[in-house]
Amino acid sequence: MPSSYQAPNRKSEGKAKTTSQSTDTNTSSDVATVQRVLDHKGGSVFSIRPQDTLGDAVKVLRDRRIGALLVTDANGSLQGILSERDIVRKLAETPGQTLPQQVSDVMTTAVQTCTPDEPMVSVLRRMTEGRFRHMPIADGTGLVGMITIGDLVNYRLMELEHEALQLKQLIVG
Repeated sequence: MPSSYQAPNRKSEGKAKTTSQSTDTNTSSDVATVQRVLDHKGGSVFSIRPQDTLGDAVKVLRDRRIGALLVTDANGSLQGILSERDIVRKLAETPGQTLPQQVSDVMTTAVQTCTPDEPMVSVLRRMTEGRFRHMPIADGTGLVGMITIGDLVNYRLMELEHEALQLKQLIVG
């Protein structure tokens, strides 16, 4: 060992301490928005008319393998949302007489929407507090997509996997 080497001690001037996780890094200005999920998922919007029957709605839900439909008028304006949960409630109330009923009699009319630039965290919070799993996305031109709690969770899991891979590459080299 060279004679000029001196092991670091408390008085050594070194680099400032860093942390891998902090409030600042976890709430950075680069906040993930709904648009990021929409970019991965696509902006397909499946809708039905208020005068259609629940039987029609059930077929679309089955064929498209989705859990909710937006209810729009002839101009494409949002009138409500119809979820599997709405249909199940109606089945319990009117057994054997549910499928011929109109969508307008069962749909939820007080629909919360979000914008593509809204932070995902805020959308997830609103969905959790409101106890609903689907939220339409609208911008100045109209409906541009639908986001689900599953979409948000899957996106966050992908982010975490990516972060873990980056850390592994940093450690391994």
